[in-house]
Amino acid sequence: MKTETVDGATFETWTVDEVHTGMAEGRIVVIDVRTPQEYMFEHIEGALLMPLAFFAPSGLPGQAEKQIVLHCGSGMRSEKMARLAMSQGIGKIAHMEGGFGAWKQAGKPYIGTNMGTGAPQRVAP
Repeated sequence: MKTETVDGATFETWTVDEVHTGMAEGRIVVIDVRTPQEYMFEHIEGALLMPLAFFAPSGLPGQAEKQIVLHCGSGMRSEKMARLAMSQGIGKIAHMEGGFGAWKQAGKPYIGTNMGTGAPQRVAP
């Protein structure tokens, strides 16, 4: 994990493996900042959705029990939103390096869409 301090706030960049482990251990909450359409097509199971277009740092859950890790498709939007959250008073936040593309490339499980039925299905590469 890479850590950076910006104006007294802590910004972390987590790897896919760190996010996968953090979720399995129940230490983090993952928030997807992609569009609702991207999320509906495929997403990390258990990730919450707060699309970039409606992203409001004041609406983020507290981090007393679990740390927030943002993610998007490539890591660009999630880093931008994490830095926005810090600028609006969130003292510690993280994002996942490489985004959902890196998650899939690493062979981590996710919820995808069955193209035959249109129904969601677990994908475990």
